[in-house]
Amino acid sequence: MMQRLCRFALRTNGFRSSNVVVLPRQQTRAYLGGAGDMKSRRDDANTDEVAKREQELWDRAQPRAEEIMERHLRLPTAEYDANDSSSGMSEEERNLAVRKKRLVYRSKQRGWLEVDLLLGTWAAENVSNLSVSELDAYEKFVNLETIDIYNVLTLRTDVPEDMKTAGGDGLVERIAQWAKESPLGKADKEKYVEVKTKNNLI
Repeated sequence: MMQRLCRFALRTNGFRSSNVVVLPRQQTRAYLGGAGDMKSRRDDANTDEVAKREQELWDRAQPRAEEIMERHLRLPTAEYDANDSSSGMSEEERNLAVRKKRLVYRSKQRGWLEVDLLLGTWAAENVSNLSVSELDAYEKFVNLETIDIYNVLTLRTDVPEDMKTAGGDGLVERIAQWAKESPLGKADKEKYVEVKTKNNLI
């Protein structure tokens, strides 16, 4: 009895007594290309009770979902800046202050360390003093892809044509010049050796 069970188990797993391996039969799966387009049950909400209930829940939830999404995408203004304790400022001035804070934050949170340091440092030092027209130009620059900002800051590419000025002193051109002269990323060789030696890193 035990021998029969062993033989049966071997055959089931692809073995035979002659030591010749027989692979288990594979199930074939075919792509049903003619299955047609997917159809939602809600398309039959008039006849399908489950679909009807699903549609009712969807209709009830959709306005709330749109409200949450709108609030998520909305840019901050003085009306929503609960932490702003400034006094003696008009609504326009408060909106401008919030806009500057937002631009500084966006400059420091690009996701690339090099851009965060260069652009974030420049923004922290200069954005508060920009005029409205300069803020518009800076926001246009910040809206570029991070790789494009990086290439401008590191002089791999020139300032975009639509951000250049005839005199060469436009905002983005000034930022590129500042990055070129910035001490960030530069180090004195002797100081480097001194620090490494002092910390036993050489």
